[in-house]
Order: sequence, then structure tokens, then C-alpha cells
Amino acid sequence: MKLWQKDIEVNQSVDAFTVGQDRVLDMKLAAFDVLGSLAHTQMLESIGLLSQEELKLIQQGLKVIYREIEEGNFVIDDGVEDIHSQVELLLTKRIGEAGKKIHSGRSRNDQVLVDLKLYFRYEIEQIVEKAKNVFEILQQLSEQYKDVLMPGYTHLQIAMPSSFGLWFGAYAESLTDDLEMMLAAWKVTNKNPLGSAAGYGSSFPLNRLLTADLLGFASMNYNVVYAQMGRGKTEKILAQSLSSIAATLSKFAMDACLYMNQNFGFIKFPDYLTTGSSIMPHKKNPDVLELIRARCNKIQALPNEIALITANLPSGYHRDLQLLKENLFPAFTSLKECLDILLLMLQNVEINVNILEDSKYDYLFSVEVVNSMVLQGMTFREAYKNIGLSIQNGDYKPLKELKHTHEGSIGNLMNSAIRSEFIQIYQSFGFVEVNEKLSELL
Repeated sequence: MKLWQKDIEVNQSVDAFTVGQDRVLDMKLAAFDVLGSLAHTQMLESIGLLSQEELKLIQQGLKVIYREIEEGNFVIDDGVEDIHSQVELLLTKRIGEAGKKIHSGRSRNDQVLVDLKLYFRYEIEQIVEKAKNVFEILQQLSEQYKDVLMPGYTHLQIAMPSSFGLWFGAYAESLTDDLEMMLAAWKVTNKNPLGSAAGYGSSFPLNRLLTADLLGFASMNYNVVYAQMGRGKTEKILAQSLSSIAATLSKFAMDACLYMNQNFGFIKFPDYLTTGSSIMPHKKNPDVLELIRARCNKIQALPNEIALITANLPSGYHRDLQLLKENLFPAFTSLKECLDILLLMLQNVEINVNILEDSKYDYLFSVEVVNSMVLQGMTFREAYKNIGLSIQNGDYKPLKELKHTHEGSIGNLMNSAIRSEFIQIYQSFGFVEVNEKLSELL
């Protein structure tokens, strides 16, 4: 049964094609659909569209459904179009006529919008918390190995001295910028679309400020047409923030694949975190890192996928937007899994502290020798030429005493400043306040 159905049965092929994956994907929205209805019905009572007795009955019924969802005892029945229909039909079956009133002043358009925004907020919090865990271990490793040198590369050629502290710390700071991107997505997401109805508002005197407050939104999408236009735009901005984190993870995974290669030998992992070969008994393959790289590269394509689905749509609702769930929902799961497994890998990484004893890395220190000559009064160009000739002639001698002291260099990683910036951004989300608001509804 469909809430919009009248006296004509829809062709079964059309029904299957238009419903698509909604029954499966909408299960992720189930709890949030109930939360939206809890807020909406409180608002309906405040403007006289529900009696206090009806509101009490509806709220009790909705909270029972919410508990069933949380306990895994809720399904969308065959023949029911989506989560919105299932909740309303189930509520009406249980409490009677009052259940038929909960849709007043709403369209499925703004209902799915508010469900998505609540769900997106939940997923953003999950991802930010997991990114924070990875940030913490990266900073820990950066401090732990800040004095252990490693080769730095440009063009995949030996370049200048780096350190494991510098390497791990770089990715911690990269996650800090990624969190800034996610905060922007959070701010766009954290606006109430409820009350926009089908995109043109309602003749009921809806109190949109009340529902925004009840659901913990920071503000609202004020213009009702724009509230509908925000679908697709919100997803694209959110996808861009997911893509930013994914790019950081993918790059780190590529580094780690190289660095555990026998020709590098910078790092290694316990055997139980690697995989083997069916024919080569010596193999310890970095399958985890390779899959992080591939999954995260796939996530980096997500903003383009969403842009192409929404690129030529005029204002108003269009069924094309339904497909965004199929692209975005799995990306949340994949990125969370990548963050979790990367955390495990980082917790077990083993560092080779003697890399630079190999004479092939002596050329890393050529710039140190040049700089030493400049400090003694020689011009940089003259010192550069002299050392270049010395390398050609085979009489170059490295100067392995490093004197890097400026901000962000090997001797001054600025990890505390990076941490302060990360924590400031993290606290700006206000997850605690939002969750307290939602708890009050229940």
C-alpha cells in the first residue's frame, strides 16, 4: 500500500523500478524518521492540529516503534513503499485514527529531507570520532619517533632527511584540514528543512522554529523552495568532505605500501596483519593498505557521481534524487571501516630505526653540507656548485648533524599547535548538545 495511492493499481514493473533500493536503504533512516515525527507532532499540537490526548497517544506509539528499530525488530513490509509509509501505517494500525493526522503540514519531500539531515548528522559524528582516533595515534607516533630519521623523497628520488615524526605528523595535520571540510558539511547539514512540505510551504501555521529546536538544528533552511533545492547540494558538499578524508587515507596507504616493500624496509607489520601468496611462501602482502587505497579512491569519485546526477535538474523535487542514497550511504560505511582498520594498522606498525646507516642515503645530507658552507660565509650558489662537483668526483662527505629548528621542521614538529587546532575544530561540531536535544524527544 502507498500513502498516495487512490483507486488505480500501479503497474508492478513501474512499482519495482521506482521503489528501487528504498526499502533496503530506508532502514538506515528508520530511527530518524521517528525522531522527525516526534518533533513534528509536538509542533502540530502546539498550533491546535492535535489534541493533547492525541499527541500523548501518538508519542507513545512512536516511541514504541523507535525502541523496536533500536532492538532490530522493525521491518518495512513488502508492498509498503518507504520508511515514511511504514511508520505511519504501523502507527495508525496500532493507535487508530490519530495516526492518520501525523502527516498534516508535511510532504514526503520534507519528511525525507529531515530524515536525511538527521542521518547525515549521525554519520558525520561517527566519522569525526573515528578520524579523531586516527589523529590521536598519528600524533602519538609522531612524538614517539620524532628523533628517528628516514629518507625524504621528491620525484621518488632520494631528496633530503625526513623523520618518522615528520611523516606521521604530516598526516595528523592533513586530518585537521579534513575535519575543517567536514565541519563545513556539518554546518550545511545542520539546518532544518521540515515545514517546507513539497517545496512550497503550507497554509497551516507551522512553527518551524519549534521543530528546529526540538531536533537540535542550529538553524533552518528558511526559503521553502531552497529547502528542496538543498537535496543533492547537501549530499555533494558532504561527499566532498568524505573525499577529503579519503584522500588523506589513500595517500598514507600508498606511502605505507612503498615503505614496507623490501627495497625500502622502513616499516613492517606483524604477520597477522598481512596476507600471503598461494605460490610464494615468503610473501607478506599489504592487502589491508591496498584496499584502503582502492576504497578511498572510490570515495573520491563520489562528489562527481552526485554532481552528474543533479547537474541539470531545475528547482523542485525530482525522483532522480532518490538515487543519491545508493551512492552516498555505502560510502559512509566504507570510510568508517577504512578508518577503523587503519587505526589497527597504526597501533601495530614497527619502525626501522637504522635506515640511514645504509651509505646509499648519504646524498640525503647534501643540502646540509651546502647550508653549512653558506653559514661559514660562502654564497649559496657557490656552495651548491662545489658540492655538486664533489658528488660527481666521488669525494663528497655527508654532514649528518641536523640543525632543523624552524616551525614545522624535523626539530620542531609543532604537534601541540596542530592538536590545538584539531580540538578547536572538533569542539565546534557541538555533538553533545545535539544528542542531548534528541534524547529529550525520547
